Amino acid sequence: MSTDDNNLDLDLAALMCSRVCHDVINPVGAIINGLEVLDDEDDEEMRAIAHDLIANSAKQASAKLQFARLAFGAAGSAKSMIDCGDAQDVVMNFFDGDKIDIDWQVPHETKPKDEVKLMLALILIGRSTIPRGGNMAVIHENGAIKVVCDGAGAKLPEQTPAIMDNSFKLAGLDSRSIQLYLAYRLAQALNFTLEFSADGEKVELVALN
Repeated sequence: MSTDDNNLDLDLAALMCSRVCHDVINPVGAIINGLEVLDDEDDEEMRAIAHDLIANSAKQASAKLQFARLAFGAAGSAKSMIDCGDAQDVVMNFFDGDKIDIDWQVPHETKPKDEVKLMLALILIGRSTIPRGGNMAVIHENGAIKVVCDGAGAKLPEQTPAIMDNSFKLAGLDSRSIQLYLAYRLAQALNFTLEFSADGEKVELVALN
């Protein structure tokens, strides 16, 4: 492995860590705020509100960490398999309380780890394409993974042309967009082809085997 490859892997690892921190910092901060209210507040109504804040924020933090563990973590050996039913539970918990409704159309069967990770990466990208909320269909059939999103203001990632012409680079990405590079690398490793397209307020993210 060259020095440039080592630096690339270090950059990727750093950005993935930043991604996880970016997702959990808000609920963890809310838990701290709730605990501070409990320490300082005698009013029972305010204490009840703080309890609810802590409980909801802890649930959000747990859901985000479970998603990150499955989407970004090792999850066993290189040849390990993942139950898509477990992946569904993780995704549904991750989106609980979000502005996006999930239509899960994935058979409850085991799939190779990296294939599931690619699906989760596309789900994260899909989430970013409909920032105002909407609907997301997750489909895995006939060797293809599809994430179809529709919502007001839907748009493809700016880096889509580079993904399509196989010139995608890590440089210029941040913790909010690193999943694009992860999807790109996973697709390469699996010999999948990524195809992103948009039609009005509908976006399709497809990985073809």
